[in-house]
Parts: sequence; C-alpha cells; structure tokens
Amino acid sequence: MHVPFCSIIPPYMLRRLAQQDAPEFSSAASAARKALGHVESFQAARSQAVPALPPGLRPEKPGPVNRAVYDAGGDETLPGRPVREEGGPATGDAATDEAYDGLGNTHRLYADAFGRDSVDGRGLKLDATVHFGKLYDNAFWNGSQMVFGDGDGDVFERFTKSVSVIGHELAHGVTQYSAGLVYRNQAGALNESMSDVFGALVEQYVKNQTTAQASWLIGEGLFTSKVQGRALRSMKAPGTAYDDDVLGKDPQPDSMDSYVRTSADNGGVHINSGIPNRAFYLVAEALGGCAWEAPGRIWYETLTNGSLPPAATFTVFARATVRAAADLFGAESPEHDAVGAAWETVKVKV
Repeated sequence: MHVPFCSIIPPYMLRRLAQQDAPEFSSAASAARKALGHVESFQAARSQAVPALPPGLRPEKPGPVNRAVYDAGGDETLPGRPVREEGGPATGDAATDEAYDGLGNTHRLYADAFGRDSVDGRGLKLDATVHFGKLYDNAFWNGSQMVFGDGDGDVFERFTKSVSVIGHELAHGVTQYSAGLVYRNQAGALNESMSDVFGALVEQYVKNQTTAQASWLIGEGLFTSKVQGRALRSMKAPGTAYDDDVLGKDPQPDSMDSYVRTSADNGGVHINSGIPNRAFYLVAEALGGCAWEAPGRIWYETLTNGSLPPAATFTVFARATVRAAADLFGAESPEHDAVGAAWETVKVKV
C-alpha cells in the first residue's frame, strides 16, 4: 500500500486560478501556480508503504490525544519549529491554535463515536505544521502529518480556519491505515469522499449539530469576500458550492448520470467524490438526528472492517455499506433501507 499526497484544493481549481491574468489576482495566480506544481510533483512520486491496522484489531479503550503544532515560518521544510505541545497554553497565533484545536476535535470524534485511538488506531501522535510556504494555497496530509498554508489572501484565507478541512485531511490518515484505498479513479474518489464525510462529521460533532442543522459544506470560510462561493464542496448538493468568475463553477456531479470521465486529477478523484458524498448525506437526511451516529457508524465500519479492496469501485463500496448496515442494525431496519435508497438515488447499482 502506497501513501498518496492528499490535498484539500483540487488541481482543477488551482489550474483555473493559475491562468488568471487580471492585475488584482496576480499574486493569487502566482501562488496557485506554485501550489499546483507542488501537488503535481508529489502525485508523480508515491511515498513508501505504510502498514495498515489489521481489520478488527481495536484497543480496549482509546488513549488521550497527543498532538504537536510546528511553525514552518514561511519555509517548506517539515516539520518546522515546535510552537505548541500537548497541554500547552494557547499561543495567540490563530493558525497554531486552530490547528491544535482541530487535531483534538478530530481525535475526540474518532474516540467517542467509533472507539478509535487516533488516525492509525494505535494512538498515533497528531502533528501539524502551520505557515507552510509563502502564500501557500493548500493544506495536505503527507502520510505522516498535517500541513497548512496561509492562503494567498485574495482568493483563499488561511487553511486552519475550517474544521472540516482539518478533519478531512486527517481522515486520509484513517483511510491509509485501514482500507488503503488507492488514490485513482473511483477508489480515489471514495478516498476523497471518506475524508469529506469524516471532515463534515468532525465539524458537526464539535458544533453538536443535527443533520438538519449542519451546512454539509467542506471548507466553509476558506474563500475571501472576493469569491462568489460558500465552500469548496457541498455534500448536500454537489455542484453548487461556488460559481465564480475567477474559479469557475463547481464541477461536481450529484449522480452517475453526470459522472466525469477524465485522466486529470488522478482520474477525477476530487470531482466524482460528489456522488458518494451525496449518498452519505441522503442516508443522514433519511435517518435524522446526528450523522455521526448511525450513518457515521455504517461508513466507519465499511472503511475499517477489511471488506474493501484497495481498488474498490462505487458499486463495491455501496454494496459494502448495505452489508454493514445489515450487520449493525438488521436487514429489515430503517438504516438498511436508507442506505439502499441513497445509492439508488445517485444511480449507483447495489
């Protein structure tokens, strides 16, 4: 199993921004070109293999969170200078303190809702680096830690502002240490979708929101006021998160009827993730209450029970969620019915 470089900003968005020639977006275009080059260089070279947690192996009780935040100071050398260790006081630096809190809140969701001890299931220390690069337009998981840029200030704000972004990137670690879904084509879109699902659940858990109260937006608050958009993606209504003169229109499909066949972005991993994203939202909407409960348990069980092959397709994943719902709640349960109906709505055969 090889570890991909997983970033929150899709290459197609960076590419669109990089092509802007308007004077008011010159610095943003330059920042996007650099971030795009960074993404492409990492995607061309995979990291070394990382052992996965054997399916079914769980600690009796999750341990306490252990986290550290480092400051790259505008450089690109990781991890950087340590600025806040576990239990240390707030620093007053917004990025540092937001990263620290986001790491803790993500650990808390996995521990409380799923009995998981950190992203690897074995109490992995959660490290994050802030102030990476100069005007860096991205946040990413590199296989061992979180990294956050400060944004260009014209299009993107600092990437620690969104709890769903922090939860999203750490969820790539959970996938890495459990199912090990390859980062290409439908398996890659599922990899991205799992991160959106658990990123949204972290945000909802922190805010104690029900399905009806939640925004279901990924990356809300990342755009500056110059951008016509609410977030990077919408799980509730894929394709509606933004419609902007500079960034273009959100290209995500909401069902297989609009599935995007492309060789770009590792086979459309950020675009086609909208389809399983909407399926999860539909399950949560049908069941009501808090999405980290029944819907989250079904998706978490599917990801971690060892049933998914690394190259899982949407259909393989959908069938696995139906089986997980039956195992957890019964084949005649509302949960089982909701899962089947959701996949039918997004036109994925079960």
